Amino acid sequence: MKFKILIAEDDLTGRETLAEAFADRGYKPVTAVNGNDALSILKSEEIDLVVTDLVMPGADGMRVLEEAVAICPVILITAHGTVDNAVDAMKLGAFDFVSKPIHLPHLFALVERALQMETLTRENENLRNRVEITYDFETMIGRTSVMRSIFEQIKLVGQTDTTVCILGESGTGKELVANAIHQHSRRSDKQFIKVNCAAISENLLESELFGHEKGSFTGAMKQRRGRFELADGGTLLLDEISEMSPALQSKLLRILQEQEFERVGGTETLKVNVRIIAASNANLQERITEGTFREDLYYRISVFPIHLPPLHERRDDIPLLVDHFLRSHTEKMNKKINGISADALELMINYDWPGNIRQLQNAVERSCVMVSENQSIEPRHLPPELISDNISQSSESKIISDESSTLPEKTMDELEEMAIRQSLQKHNGNRAQTAKALNIGLKTLYRKIEKYGIE
Repeated sequence: MKFKILIAEDDLTGRETLAEAFADRGYKPVTAVNGNDALSILKSEEIDLVVTDLVMPGADGMRVLEEAVAICPVILITAHGTVDNAVDAMKLGAFDFVSKPIHLPHLFALVERALQMETLTRENENLRNRVEITYDFETMIGRTSVMRSIFEQIKLVGQTDTTVCILGESGTGKELVANAIHQHSRRSDKQFIKVNCAAISENLLESELFGHEKGSFTGAMKQRRGRFELADGGTLLLDEISEMSPALQSKLLRILQEQEFERVGGTETLKVNVRIIAASNANLQERITEGTFREDLYYRISVFPIHLPPLHERRDDIPLLVDHFLRSHTEKMNKKINGISADALELMINYDWPGNIRQLQNAVERSCVMVSENQSIEPRHLPPELISDNISQSSESKIISDESSTLPEKTMDELEEMAIRQSLQKHNGNRAQTAKALNIGLKTLYRKIEKYGIE
């Protein structure tokens, strides 16, 4: 790689001598006749290192240093060097400070060391970027403190075989967390098997989990391996474990304790090495009180609980998620969309998202379908519930029936204004109650009232 060196020197002879010497050493020199020229070059070209005289017409070397230090290493050269100059330069971030007459071997040694350090710094930055991608666990997006804490928990527990219980509302990403734990574990090269306990009947679930022998029940035409066998050496996610019957809970408890089981209709005891991750959108302690979930099983699966927050508790992550889904869906649709408008994004941030991330993803996909090529997503492209999900059904029906002939021509702004006026009327002009009913912030409501000139 040819490093590009900017030489800022107002003395012609000195400038040409340095340029020739750097070229002979395999560098690519770029020369500036003064400080202003150097500043202009820094804005227009990618520079790997700056060598600048301290005293020059116009902008001096300290000014060049101030601008360049955030971009690359800077070495100052002066015939007027003093201790104060050196201290000031080092405080501003100069790599080093040398005096004229220049001893070229010494200068080249400084340049080489500076470039080595800069290369290491850039490599570390690239590494940090790669780690940051891993830290986000690819499809798991988040920068809020609660999500950073969850990422740290995943990294910690992923390195162990500890049983994990992931708790959170539907659509918060429990399966993504389970997959991330598996991917960051020593079992990542083995199977990651998922079972939704709520989607399978009790009898079939037992067969799904433990397998069955031929003839063990009607329709069992041959021996079948269960999910525990398939996940041997890897990870098994038991999603919605709260829906598992008491009988199956007892069998699961035995596997957690002994790592052994029998197939349905079989007598052979099978041993497996499976890491269990459980997930539930139900309050398991309430289920224990109700008598539908075993307390001893709860303590077995909750060695390391991870609680996922609903989306409305991490609103600062919504812009990141919207951008991620927007990129994903436009790529799948092979459609060019110019992002999302500030008003549309504000509506998305203020909405409570009862369906959490899954609902947000669907909303973005719908908006991508609605918007035209090379246009931005505007409020009119969003699902109607984002404008006002608390307007009563009768009011919505009245709007639709009264305006059925003109609704296609109405903009989303007009519908939004209509919703705000109706809600204000319903709450006797109480703006705090109106903002709460419309699921928007009070400041946002005041801004909308001013925007639409509502008295």
